[in-house]
Amino acid sequence: MSIINETVRDGAIVKMSASNDIYQTPLNSRYASTEMKYLFSPRKRFSTWRSLWLWLAQSEKELGLPISDEAIEQMKAHVIIQDPEFEVAAEEEKRRRHDVMAHVHAFGQVAPAAAGIIHWGATSCYCTDNADLIILREGLDILIPKLAVVIDKLTNFAREYKDLPCLGFTHGQPAQLVTVGKRACLWIQDLLMDLRNLERARNDLRFRGVKGTTGTQASFLQIFKGNHDKVERLDELVTEKAGFESAFTISSQTYSRKIDVDVGNALGSFGATCERIGIDIRHLAMLKELEEPFEKDQIGSSAMAYKRNPMRSERLCALGRHLQNLPKDAIDTYSAQWFERSLDDSAIRRISLPEMYLSADACLILLNNVTSGFVVYPQVIKRRVNDELPFMATENIIMACVAKGLSRQDAHEEIRVLSHQAADNVKKQGGNNDLIERIRRTKFFEPIIGELDALLEPSTFVGRAPQQVEKFTSTEVRDALKPYKEYLSKAEVADLHV
Repeated sequence: MSIINETVRDGAIVKMSASNDIYQTPLNSRYASTEMKYLFSPRKRFSTWRSLWLWLAQSEKELGLPISDEAIEQMKAHVIIQDPEFEVAAEEEKRRRHDVMAHVHAFGQVAPAAAGIIHWGATSCYCTDNADLIILREGLDILIPKLAVVIDKLTNFAREYKDLPCLGFTHGQPAQLVTVGKRACLWIQDLLMDLRNLERARNDLRFRGVKGTTGTQASFLQIFKGNHDKVERLDELVTEKAGFESAFTISSQTYSRKIDVDVGNALGSFGATCERIGIDIRHLAMLKELEEPFEKDQIGSSAMAYKRNPMRSERLCALGRHLQNLPKDAIDTYSAQWFERSLDDSAIRRISLPEMYLSADACLILLNNVTSGFVVYPQVIKRRVNDELPFMATENIIMACVAKGLSRQDAHEEIRVLSHQAADNVKKQGGNNDLIERIRRTKFFEPIIGELDALLEPSTFVGRAPQQVEKFTSTEVRDALKPYKEYLSKAEVADLHV
């Protein structure tokens, strides 16, 4: 426990700790993965700044600027910022009110041979914005394979249950039968759109590069005494060292905040998918047809001991709802930028960008966990199908009557009267749907009594659902997951911290 302060409360000395006495976002303390939390940590951020300063110095040296080998070696040795250096930077920022210059100072203290050339020709956004782009890229590299794993798990589930008939619902009312696997494919299809969106956002990311204070590269043109070729080559060298294929030709002091909108919209759309899937699972749990995993010692309710609340899916809905609302911050920030830049983007981006990634990461952990352990109740599903199937089978029964030479209109009227009686028995008397028993007792239907069982076979009401599942998973899903084959083979069930 890290003691950060002592205070007196109710006459007693209380030692305050960073973990228990300071607010933490639940995304950090409860929901997101260690790797995603590290990505947005101060150490990762400021170490990335140092990497950018190193790449700039190395590239400037390669192009002939007087930077010593000692300076480069000292920078290399101290790229990862150490704990005492955070304190140095914090004190300097408090004095200077400038985070970048504070970290230039802290870096220079541990790399004194480089102190005079760190940040040479650069503007603050050289490190802040390029680092953000690196972090956005690495964040998508974390999220995208996790999404592929979820799709793969759901695909296995869809194939396993492609033939199991269940009630479809339109307008919240029982409708023509589908299958459990076919319904899962609706979720998969939406997640494939999210995969495409995230891949495109990842592949469209470019480096801001070495552009100077207003994006004109004027400072670097001055350093290289008007040599345009060297300025362009400097941009290329740093871009290559940062692992990007290209940099923006045009930028202001910052990269366009439209990029945050682009990435945010892809993540927000995924958040909407998460809530939509979570709601379906919760409804199915309410109907007792399907449940999320429920652990041996898990408690559903502090008062009602019998309950098995779908807490994972409820959390998925909550976090998905939060995620889908975060892109509005990026949209508002982009539209409010002035000319070459304004600083009203800084504070909000420090909050909303990490939250988008941490929220998406948390949703993927939940989806992985839930889809790894779905519990299906075929007998409950069968009972619900049987409760509604007599009404759905009436058209088939009428057609069978016509095939036996009976009048369609007469058959329709007989079915209409018996259906209303059966509906009254269900709705007013609380009884079972006894339409088929009424049909069996009615003389008019004697010619087709022997065919009733076949006419009521649920598998004949699902159309091509099983074939659709097979075709969809073996073509579209298979092709989308090909790039992640190695990752899928090593995937495990995500563990929940709480």
